Amino acid sequence: MIERENIIPLAGMFQAAYLIHEIANTGTTNQKAFEASIGSILKTQWSSTEEIYGGLEGVSFGLDLVADLFSKENKPRDMEIARYVLGIVYLEKKLRKNPALDKKLMAGIQRAQAQSESFGFTHENVIANLADVYAETISTIDPKIMVSGEPNYLTNPHYSNKIRALLLALMRSTILWLQKDGSRWHLILQRKKVIELAKVTRREL
Repeated sequence: MIERENIIPLAGMFQAAYLIHEIANTGTTNQKAFEASIGSILKTQWSSTEEIYGGLEGVSFGLDLVADLFSKENKPRDMEIARYVLGIVYLEKKLRKNPALDKKLMAGIQRAQAQSESFGFTHENVIANLADVYAETISTIDPKIMVSGEPNYLTNPHYSNKIRALLLALMRSTILWLQKDGSRWHLILQRKKVIELAKVTRREL
């Protein structure tokens, strides 16, 4: 049964996936949601799930998104977002079976965390570092996540680094979601419960 502790990282997953879609297609994004998603990668100590995102406000965009996506017929944009989410869920299983790669991932995140103390966690250098961490770890696992969008944004390092960093944020939330006993069956069989919990949690703000 899906619970509140599941819905927060689930909102983080869909939030990161939406931001990937948005940057890849428009070059713009919700800055507060972007900051919360990137910040979640570098948060290694916390006392509550919402603290990972800088408080519940950090996933408010994701909570609204989950309630919306799960309550209506899917559109092409929604299918794209779901593809990123399910793709990372699949890659997480492979990552768990590769301790050396997982260790390399954690070491890269720790370096980025140290760098962020000097520059700030959304500084372009930190984003580029996180993008490199993704490229050197998760992106080496097949099948790779293929991001769809406008070539002008996908080939521009300013945007492509943000996209890769957000894919890392998506993995971060996915790992947390699974640690909280999240399951793909929740997404398929408990849609009404997901919507209800997303709305109830959103009202806590």
